[in-house]
Amino acid sequence: MQIVSLSKDISLKRPIEMGNAEQLQTVKSVLADVHNRGDVAIAEYSEKWDGVKLQDFRVSIEEINHAKANFDPDLQKDLEEAAHNIRVFHEKQKRSSYEVDVENDSFIGQRVSPLDAVGLYVPGGSAAYPSSVLMNVIPAQVAGVERIVIVSPPNNQGALPNAVLVAASILGVKEIYKIGGAQAIAALAYGTESIKAVDKITGPGNVFVALAKREVYGVVAIDMIAGPSEIAIIADETAYADEVAADLLSQAEHDPMACPILLTTSDFFAHEVAHEVEKQLTKLPREKIARASIENFGKIYVAETLEDIVEAVNKLAPEHLEIMTKNSKEVAQQIRHAGAIFIGRYSSEPIGDYFAGTNHVLPTNSTARFSSPLSVDDFIKKTSIIYYTEKTWQQHAPKIARLARMEGLEGHARAVESRGWTKEMD
Repeated sequence: MQIVSLSKDISLKRPIEMGNAEQLQTVKSVLADVHNRGDVAIAEYSEKWDGVKLQDFRVSIEEINHAKANFDPDLQKDLEEAAHNIRVFHEKQKRSSYEVDVENDSFIGQRVSPLDAVGLYVPGGSAAYPSSVLMNVIPAQVAGVERIVIVSPPNNQGALPNAVLVAASILGVKEIYKIGGAQAIAALAYGTESIKAVDKITGPGNVFVALAKREVYGVVAIDMIAGPSEIAIIADETAYADEVAADLLSQAEHDPMACPILLTTSDFFAHEVAHEVEKQLTKLPREKIARASIENFGKIYVAETLEDIVEAVNKLAPEHLEIMTKNSKEVAQQIRHAGAIFIGRYSSEPIGDYFAGTNHVLPTNSTARFSSPLSVDDFIKKTSIIYYTEKTWQQHAPKIARLARMEGLEGHARAVESRGWTKEMD
């Protein structure tokens, strides 16, 4: 990894994969086609891009039962325990409706209600991501969403991974479709003959999925447009170089455009970590992907002071931040912007990815400055409630009418006055 000095005007090269004009045009074409031709279009795209002819997109109960019968029982227990941890954490995020009493038996308030239907996109094909199922479904369930739909691209045999189906089964989700790509996003947004539309789409995907989510926003809600994974690690000489290197590579293996960086005050430690990264790279199964990430976007920054590092990290607002310093908790208190903060030697980033209970769907590309991890809040909506009695109306109608006329909205003023106040004045 390249070792450079940290300057106060640090500006990392951030990969933002939003697609090119050709990809965007492809996505727009697919969305329009599915909107117009529904299931027929989806079947054609599944054959074209996934290499499978599907008569029925929906996963059957038999397929789910087969997946459960052919899944490692110990892994199932691990998934069940992870699901429990995630649910416990997200239960704390639940919001309540409320009312505020005002004078004369009037009240104002807010009603919190779940979305009716949400769609979760789970990446697939040659890979299996049951953790995506847990992280997206559980907060929706805690919020009270009644209809939860999973879509995921099948392999060339027309099947979804056992792990994905088992994770869905653990959570009781039965509406699962074997479709992926922009066509799956179109189906969720517009609906087809066999798939009813949803109100919000969450979950990660490739550039075509990201572009499709962006295009359908407004027809439905979406969680975020996530970029490639990022990790920033703050470490001093008390940390272990091999462990820091392993954590950097845990994100580098995600994507050639992943962004792994280390910030340290020790030049000696920086070189130790660089050596360890190269050593471990050669033994990593996904070496090609991780090496591209390390070479294109990986950096080790050496700073004069820890204060300089904290300032730089708050500017970068990384998706994942690990802190392995002498006083890790104290340093963490100074961080204002990060998607998730992992404190201390034993809080390696994958713990949050799979098991601790916090959500691993996190803001990327510095958007942690103003956005948050996926949560129960993403699956609810809030409605304002206003109830004025006649007495309260009489007390405040003149004020409201004056405010309306101040803004030049005579109709607003007359709407208020049309009740009993002006009639009694006549």
